[in-house]
Amino acid sequence: MKIKKVVLVVIALLLVSLFFQQGWYQYFNLESIKNQQARFATAYAENPSKIIFGFLAIYIAMAALSIPGAAFLTLLGGALFGLVNGTIIVSIASTIGATLAFLGSRFLLRDWVQTKFGSKLAAINEGIDKEGGFYLFTLRLVPVFPFFAVNLLMGLTKIKTFTYAWVSQLGMLPATIVYVLAGTELSKISSLKGIASPGLLGAFAALGLFPLIAKKILDIIKANKVYQGWKKPAKFDTNMVVIGGGSAGLITALIAAAVKAKVTLVEKNKMGGDCLNTGCVPSKALIKTARIVSQAKHAERYGLEAIDVKMDFAKVMERIQHVIKEIEPHDSVERFTGLGVDCLQGAATIKSPWEVEIALNDGSKKTVTTKNIVIATGARPFVPPIPGIENTGYFTSDTIWEIREQPKRLLVLGGGPIGSELTQAFARLGSTVTQVEMGSRLLAREDIEVSDLVLRSFLADGVDVRLEHKALRFEVEGGEKILIAEHRGSEVKIAFDMLLCAVGRSARVTGFGLETLGIGLAKTRTVEINDRLQTKYPNIFAAGDVAGPYQFTHIASHMAWYAAVNGLFGKFKSFPVDYRVVPWATFTEPECARVGLNEQEAKQQGIAYEVSSYGIDDLDRAIADAVAHGFVKVLTVPGKDKILGVTIVGEHAGDLIAEFVAAMKHGYGLNKILGTIHIYPTLAESNKMVAGVWKKAHAPQGLLKWVEKFHRWQRG
Repeated sequence: MKIKKVVLVVIALLLVSLFFQQGWYQYFNLESIKNQQARFATAYAENPSKIIFGFLAIYIAMAALSIPGAAFLTLLGGALFGLVNGTIIVSIASTIGATLAFLGSRFLLRDWVQTKFGSKLAAINEGIDKEGGFYLFTLRLVPVFPFFAVNLLMGLTKIKTFTYAWVSQLGMLPATIVYVLAGTELSKISSLKGIASPGLLGAFAALGLFPLIAKKILDIIKANKVYQGWKKPAKFDTNMVVIGGGSAGLITALIAAAVKAKVTLVEKNKMGGDCLNTGCVPSKALIKTARIVSQAKHAERYGLEAIDVKMDFAKVMERIQHVIKEIEPHDSVERFTGLGVDCLQGAATIKSPWEVEIALNDGSKKTVTTKNIVIATGARPFVPPIPGIENTGYFTSDTIWEIREQPKRLLVLGGGPIGSELTQAFARLGSTVTQVEMGSRLLAREDIEVSDLVLRSFLADGVDVRLEHKALRFEVEGGEKILIAEHRGSEVKIAFDMLLCAVGRSARVTGFGLETLGIGLAKTRTVEINDRLQTKYPNIFAAGDVAGPYQFTHIASHMAWYAAVNGLFGKFKSFPVDYRVVPWATFTEPECARVGLNEQEAKQQGIAYEVSSYGIDDLDRAIADAVAHGFVKVLTVPGKDKILGVTIVGEHAGDLIAEFVAAMKHGYGLNKILGTIHIYPTLAESNKMVAGVWKKAHAPQGLLKWVEKFHRWQRG
């Protein structure tokens, strides 16, 4: 078998070599065709079979040997045989040649490739098994890859030969007709002036428009395929139904209403979603109070006597509710109704790609037909199935705001952003806090020096941080709640009064009809979408935490624009979501903010970088404000000022990062930041200072030596 394969490869290489050595390629140009056109016409009239079979043999051989030039041969077929005959001849030849190339690839390479990369090709083979014909048809109709590449690559898959042949012929036929037509028109010109003829211009226009038209046809075919079995309403009650009144849902509805679309927003609980009611707003209100308490305890930093703060924990928690109520009108039903959004309070269930049933909170039901649906149901805290956790009881970042009695001994499970923010806040308010993290450090997504600074701050606040502790089970011993954790092979007991579970959040993907429609989930357990936020149904979108890839309020708002615009205007123009510049912050003290790459990610991805770092402890304003800690670290392309990523640790880091976000978004580097006037004395000067660090490291030392000599000469 191996000998046969070697012989076949040698023959193929010899034929390709002969094609070029004999100069046969010189006949495949317009000048040669025009010179030989009359001769071909005479020969064709005298012996059409000979000419046809000769052309078939050449076309089949070139396609089978994967010699580029199929497009030119198709033009030639139109020039020699006319539109009808040329289309038939080329269609037959291209299909036979493609199938031979396919079989050659399968015979020579498939077994080896499947053995070597079988596990990696499993998903491709599965897709081919399910809808290989349609996938191939897509490649043929809209030629993303050259036809000869498709022949070779498809030979490595498990698609059946007969399926490959007839689908290829059908898929290539529209393009064949267009190219043969162009060849037919080209054969009619006798000079360069003929290029401006209506027929030829029309053929060229068809060549240019064909990929666009083919893509539209393909979109229609795909849509019809996915919607099979569903009855589309004759008319619609609304242009868009948005499920979920959090950040993604509110902004989607707002944009839709702003462009005069009729939009229905459905929320079964409180408007504003998690961010307003249980997330960003309440946590930042709590952090602010905790920071004031901490500053009072350390009043000597500001030249004051120590202040004994009398705290009423219940009042602190009531203040948080007051803050929520102050912001609430921004996200209220009344405001959005006034902006043109039809707001419904109830639970939505998607019944079909165009129908949403709403179980209203008043007990009634309503069905709304709609052109588009946007799923914006957010996420909920994830509670791990640790034995005994239900018996001891727990709170999450959603429910902790209900308490009015301060926990004496609080156990926080989780060392990520949410767990760390709440750990420090409760510790500063006077609770004895133990934070348990399974990993080796806090805030594992950040660089190690960021984690170290936060850890030192927590220890100074009296937090008992337990790293590398894996929660095994919860027990109650003598009326006392106990966590049994594993630490380096040994079991450790940790007593507590109240448990806060903060190990992450999971997307809300059940209870509103995804299963009925067969809308799948990604590996991250979020709704499976494409880069334009579409699910398997092109008119059903998902945005925000339910879709990922980031669980940030500002990213949910960012995605909302794409959901609204792609849903309402996607037939004309749609946009992939731009995730290139994504900032975020963790509001501990010190505050940690980041955009782009950090060092650990750059190393993992093998990306070359340079580091410029500036210690904020050297900044005048930071010293004056007694917040002289932290740093600004910038990763740049080696030898250039282009910013790859920035990490800031320190006071107001989340605000300071904005300048770098703008720089990365709009493509300017550290030189322009250095050349920008920053007010003195401000914390924002640290951004200019780090740009100065980069500039100093890249100063032209050779030139400076000559300048030094020049100045010495000037002094005489």
